[in-house]
Amino acid sequence: MIYPKPWIEYLIHFHREQDYFECHEVLEEHWKAEGMKGDLWPGLIQLAVALYHQRRGNMNGAKKMITSGLRKLEKEESAIKELGIQTQPLFELIRERKQKIEQQKPFEPISLPLTTELLQKCLFEANATDEDWYSQAMTDDSIVHKHSLRDRTSVIDERNKQKLKKNRIL
Repeated sequence: MIYPKPWIEYLIHFHREQDYFECHEVLEEHWKAEGMKGDLWPGLIQLAVALYHQRRGNMNGAKKMITSGLRKLEKEESAIKELGIQTQPLFELIRERKQKIEQQKPFEPISLPLTTELLQKCLFEANATDEDWYSQAMTDDSIVHKHSLRDRTSVIDERNKQKLKKNRIL
């Protein structure tokens, strides 16, 4: 099976680095660049954002994102299977995490239920082994608070460029 490169990158950021902000960035860029329809990519993005919020203690944001993400992903069961994810374990995992968020439980990393084929592809791409694929909870501020620590110049420039472009069309 050939998986989209951004999907593999998402999984590496998700499992190995627990950089959920980067998961969001990688898939959002892919989703928008490809002009994809449906709820698959937005649902996966929202799952990562929910974990990002939970780890930072923003339980309201986490609950909102995980609820929306689960709703979207439940509509995309066949597409999820094609991406190499075991659907029923995934939905159980998300529901359990949603419950923990609602109970204000502290963040713990999760592992998505990947098929053996997809896991092997990810390990190869990440130059990783099973032992170092699933790490302990990351607490490094550069990952935990990434959105507030990064240089946003390019994001702001692009946003302004799009506004100008939109205003010229109207």
